[in-house]
Amino acid sequence: MSLPSSFGAPSRSGIPPLEVRLLRNGISESVHRVHAVVCDARGRVLMRAGDPQQLSFIRSAQKPFQATVFVASGSADQGQSGDRGLAIACASHAGTAMHAREAFRLLWAAELEAEQLQCPVPEGRTSPLEHNCSGKHAAFLATCRRLGWSSESYLQIDHPLQREVMKRTGELLGLPAAELVTARDDCGAPTVQLQLAQMALLYAHLGAGEQPDLERLSRAMLSHPDLVAGEGRFDTELMRLGHGQVLSKGGAEGIQCLSRVGEGLGVAIKVEDGASRAKHAVALHLLEQLDWLTPMTLEELRQRFLQPAPHLQLQVRGELRFD
Repeated sequence: MSLPSSFGAPSRSGIPPLEVRLLRNGISESVHRVHAVVCDARGRVLMRAGDPQQLSFIRSAQKPFQATVFVASGSADQGQSGDRGLAIACASHAGTAMHAREAFRLLWAAELEAEQLQCPVPEGRTSPLEHNCSGKHAAFLATCRRLGWSSESYLQIDHPLQREVMKRTGELLGLPAAELVTARDDCGAPTVQLQLAQMALLYAHLGAGEQPDLERLSRAMLSHPDLVAGEGRFDTELMRLGHGQVLSKGGAEGIQCLSRVGEGLGVAIKVEDGASRAKHAVALHLLEQLDWLTPMTLEELRQRFLQPAPHLQLQVRGELRFD
């Protein structure tokens, strides 16, 4: 597969970014600029607001694609991980006992110890299992155990595991892995810098249901949204209330990605200043414009995420336009 010529071409002007305003008792206090794009599984930019070529690290929105090696290698099946294990491998979780147990089960099945996890111990916690990326790291280690790769250097970009992750990501984008720009994420694993439209393309693939490994991961996330984030968190509540229609996965620094399940459409959102409150507001705004959720579901989500306090409200200005 090759990306269309619009990737890397100069961005056309005339479609402004979205704006998210924080209103305090109805008076504007802060403004966030937000870029958003909708792509299909062929990489075509269908709609956008702002610049579809905006560069950013994909951060934790990369996790389902990092987990493809766990599935494709047979590690998930060998450990009888099931959908719960696949969901925790894709998670940015709250570090509750439930989340830590699921990450530990991946290690236990592969005869590994929690001490082998190289994600940090969160402040105020006692174990790396409580880190929000512990499921991803546990899946990394289980894959290394099955394939006979070193477990000491599994986070290095030249490790066979990380080379395979980049190879698979590049294949989905139609790019050689060597062209992907990487940096260290906060959990220690490599993350990749992409155009916003490339992130949307990845999520179009994730929701399309056409590739078995991605379909398994997508189904697991939708079946167990409580494991993907946690009670009251945006990704969990959106997938729970959306009844399997929309897959949602956020990343740090204002990254939010969505898939329309079964239709091969992906959405990627980037808040210029990295504010999470703005990405959630824009996600709901776009879901309404795209008609991906019912008005009742959207209203419930707005009540939860657009009014952080009785005297505060988030308001989105602008809309997606056809490219």
